Amino acid sequence: MRIRKSFLIRPGDNTLYGALAVAVSLFVFAYSFRLGQVSILAYYAVWLPLILVDYRFTLDRLVRSPQLLAFSLIACLSYFWSDAPDVTARAAVQYLTHVVCAVIAARVIDARTLAIGALAGIAIVLVYSILFGGSVYDALDGTYSFVGAFGSKNQLGFYASLGIVFGCYFAIFLTRGRAARLGALGVVVLSAVLLVMSQSATSMLATPAVVAMIVALAGLDAFSPTHRKVFFAAGTAIGLAAAMVALNAGAVDMVLGAFGKDSTLTGRTYLWQEGLKAAAFAPYLGVGYQAYWVQGFSEAERLWSEFYIASRTGFHFHNTYVEALVELGYVGAAAIVLPLLAILRLCIQRLLGERDRTEALLQTGLLALLVIRSFFEVDILQPYAIGSFLLYYCWARAKESAARPRIPAGRGTSRDEATTRKLYATGR
Repeated sequence: MRIRKSFLIRPGDNTLYGALAVAVSLFVFAYSFRLGQVSILAYYAVWLPLILVDYRFTLDRLVRSPQLLAFSLIACLSYFWSDAPDVTARAAVQYLTHVVCAVIAARVIDARTLAIGALAGIAIVLVYSILFGGSVYDALDGTYSFVGAFGSKNQLGFYASLGIVFGCYFAIFLTRGRAARLGALGVVVLSAVLLVMSQSATSMLATPAVVAMIVALAGLDAFSPTHRKVFFAAGTAIGLAAAMVALNAGAVDMVLGAFGKDSTLTGRTYLWQEGLKAAAFAPYLGVGYQAYWVQGFSEAERLWSEFYIASRTGFHFHNTYVEALVELGYVGAAAIVLPLLAILRLCIQRLLGERDRTEALLQTGLLALLVIRSFFEVDILQPYAIGSFLLYYCWARAKESAARPRIPAGRGTSRDEATTRKLYATGR
């Protein structure tokens, strides 16, 4: 039986396969530490074989935009100065191939297919956590938190946040069907319940802010491009001013107190200080990708002991930029900030322009969620993680949209649009 290429790789025509691939990926990202290496092979199996279907189409974005691989290549090169070269080599290759899979996904998966697959995958992940998960005691703040089948309440909170963001986005912008909308809202309700149960302050604060931002940006559609720029600039200035006033008024301590946290963020500020001290010994290139948290290394063992990490694995500095500084120095930190700035620039151009902005709303919302979490978690530095997958998907997808030819206006537009979309989808 022959399978048409469009069923596998053409955005919009491959909804069934694409949604399945996204759902499988999200489940693997969530529980690969439980399921083992076989699950990682399943993740590779849904993306890498697409290269054999049409290597020119699937790898075109990497050829045209090699900067997508900047951080992962620096991670690979860090093998030569790493304090733990074997650990660095394995992790760097994993991250590199992970980025390649994300870029392939961006080439073949549109926003609608991503949202459908994400909702299905998140629903399965959360139900699995309810059936096979439980609560753990946090020795630092003396509370019990529901972590599901994850090893951390913050990861459960992250998936719940994504369930709310994707569910609201799909229900508001991508469907008019009552059944589909009810299904998306069902995932939103399930995610909201588990978000509260996880007691993850970062996720509980970031999620409503991101949803509100997406809705507010969608309101710009009612105005002309010129007025959009004015309102966007004014809204950004007001938001920054309000944030500064809130910080000076002690709003942070008030919010943290409402979640039972103190100004040390349950030891995070101490971790940041320790990370900056460690980064000072190798400020330019770091100690090597994932070469700090290695069993047998004295500083890692000390921090594991101080934070009651009996497994002596799966720990980090709870700040993306501090972690990048320690592992890859200023060079690596700059390389991880580059995608964030690049996506922001491309999304703003799209949101304020004349083209369809629905996909840019999702990319902007996901970027905002990742940026907020980046100050407290390390979501985008790890291979086989939903955060890094979405980061490079959004970056590559935003570049796809920026490279798409502008549809000519006037009589015959519908035929020209159909022709242009067909040529774009086939990679010609």
